[in-house]
Amino acid sequence: MKLSFIGLGVMGYPMAGFLSKSGYDVTVFNRTKSKAETWCSEFKGNYAETPRDAVHDAEMAFICVGNDDDVREVALGETGIINGLKKESIIIDHTTASAKLACEIHDEAEKYQLRFLDAPLSGGQAGAESGKLTIMVGGQKDVFDQASQIMNCYAKVCTLIGGVGSGQKAKMVNQICIAGLLQGLSEGLHFAKREKLDIEAVINAISNGAAQSWQMENRWKTMINDEFDFGFAVEWMRKDLEIALQEADQVEAKLEVTKLVNEYYKDLEKLGGNRFDTSSLIKRLEP
Repeated sequence: MKLSFIGLGVMGYPMAGFLSKSGYDVTVFNRTKSKAETWCSEFKGNYAETPRDAVHDAEMAFICVGNDDDVREVALGETGIINGLKKESIIIDHTTASAKLACEIHDEAEKYQLRFLDAPLSGGQAGAESGKLTIMVGGQKDVFDQASQIMNCYAKVCTLIGGVGSGQKAKMVNQICIAGLLQGLSEGLHFAKREKLDIEAVINAISNGAAQSWQMENRWKTMINDEFDFGFAVEWMRKDLEIALQEADQVEAKLEVTKLVNEYYKDLEKLGGNRFDTSSLIKRLEP
């Protein structure tokens, strides 16, 4: 099977690599050509000069770029994939974007007799590099059944949530939950430090109870050591939370804590922390 992968960032680069290592014929595209050349030197595959060229004869095209505008450019632009794919091919968008965009791409794809899935990711750079991502998918079941076999090359869990846009909405839920959790963890660690508690002893105790979380297990030590170079950046979380808050306004959902944490992340950006990882919320409490 011939596949194409558009976007070789910290997530896309290893994901495309897993497809190649699984024996698929992979052609990649990246706006920075040198990144595509480096990928081809590490994995078996080819690179193309444009997204349209990358999808020539491909049965599935994967997108993993930055935001809505980036997706529109590589999918619907003059040299976009929609102009190069053969009929009945599948477009899988792994970008965290808006549900509105997912419906837009789906509608355009249908005009070309193409099929579409919105499939945002959770698991970060570590999950991409280990092939253990969680994928939330929106689209038709028959399309999902076909594409999920390929996505399982880099997924731990791949779940069909519902119709087009449902994957993006599930990712919004994911980011809403993480935002509140990280603020709570930041405040807990801050409180423990002010009380001069043995923080490792506290974590060993509470991480075996109801307070347990992935963030606690993997980030408490780096947080108290003022280390914030471990994956998903503040500026990307801000982008995701803005998408969730805009969607919430449309359906009249009350995201009071999420709004507050989004403002806290704005504070971190003002402190120059736009590239800190999301656990850096504690820096607001202990500047």
